[in-house]
Amino acid sequence: MDFSKLLADRSDAIIEQWIAAVRSDRRISSDDGLPYSAVRNSLPDVLRAMVTVLSQTEKSDTRLLVSKSLVHGSLRASQGFNPAEIAQEYRLLRRVIFTVLDGEMTRGSIAGVVRAVHLINEVVDEAIASCFQSYVDERLRELAQLQSQLLLTNQELGRLVRAHQDNLSVLAHELKTPLNSIIGYANLFLRTGRTRTGIGDTLPDFEHIERVVRNGTRLLHLINDALEFSRSEAGQTRLHLEAVALRPTLEAVVEMIRPLAEAQGLEVSLDCGSAPQTVASDSMRLQQILTNLLSNAVRYTPSGSVRVECKAVGDGHWSVAVSDTGLGIAPEDQPHIFEPYSRFSCNERSRTEGTGLGLAIVAQLVNLLQGQIALVSEPGVGSTFTVTFPVQVQSLAAQNTPV
Repeated sequence: MDFSKLLADRSDAIIEQWIAAVRSDRRISSDDGLPYSAVRNSLPDVLRAMVTVLSQTEKSDTRLLVSKSLVHGSLRASQGFNPAEIAQEYRLLRRVIFTVLDGEMTRGSIAGVVRAVHLINEVVDEAIASCFQSYVDERLRELAQLQSQLLLTNQELGRLVRAHQDNLSVLAHELKTPLNSIIGYANLFLRTGRTRTGIGDTLPDFEHIERVVRNGTRLLHLINDALEFSRSEAGQTRLHLEAVALRPTLEAVVEMIRPLAEAQGLEVSLDCGSAPQTVASDSMRLQQILTNLLSNAVRYTPSGSVRVECKAVGDGHWSVAVSDTGLGIAPEDQPHIFEPYSRFSCNERSRTEGTGLGLAIVAQLVNLLQGQIALVSEPGVGSTFTVTFPVQVQSLAAQNTPV
């Protein structure tokens, strides 16, 4: 029996039954919405190549089989099929071929049937291999194209971020000049006005001027925070490492914050009994970190106390902890407390104060000084921010030197 002729005669039936099987198989969903021709694809060419392989007189056209299977794989990749769906397509093809030829094959010789079954399986396997090869190649091409697009997008985003940071810096510097003049003139009016007689007549004017000074100062702090955060994000913050005497540094920060605390009736204490005498660090950045932490502690503590404790913690490290008896931070807010522009509090008044950048700047500066910061807080009880630093902060050049 000439199984090649039999397959050629039954090709149309095989194609129709295979398409129906693919359409009804729920394991293949990527064909939903595809037209008949898109599902049919290159299957007739695959069957024609299979006919030449089965023929004992015609030259086997495996090149046609390979090329059409490669086309099929590329098309299926572009149509969004996944490998499991393609494999299921070929399982269905194998099943349909043997179903359609079953009645005729039973009338052939055993040797002929075995040969036909073997060759059909071999051809289907060859088609599957070629199809998956082109499928993978197409996916790799798409990934390379996507990577190229992502690279270009990343470069454009980097350019936009740099332009945004530059614009922010320019705007902030432009705002600082007139703002400093406003605050300076307002303070001058207050000083000269209070030295004159008849102060009672001008008291409301003084209150208005004081309001200008308060709000101007607050706006200046916001601009300074935005500038500091922008510089840190752009990697423009530089360390000036030197020998820092811890006790005088901490005392200077505490004394600067003390008037604000005493104005709210808060007790401020400092414990440096077990702190290292000197550390190698950046004095200005340390003071900036401590000032932000202490300012927050005072701002969010209506009553009670603020405590600063500095001590050596062994293994070449030291820590400073700022504790308060204030409002505290809810557990669900604590993971986000160091994110930029995050402002969490237990009352609405304190939520509207500040810029939301203070703790983000603290976290960046702590990281710059190769330290770690931790928070323990309970609403209504208070908060403790603990920062741990190495006694010897390394310069970036030293960190990059091979050991």
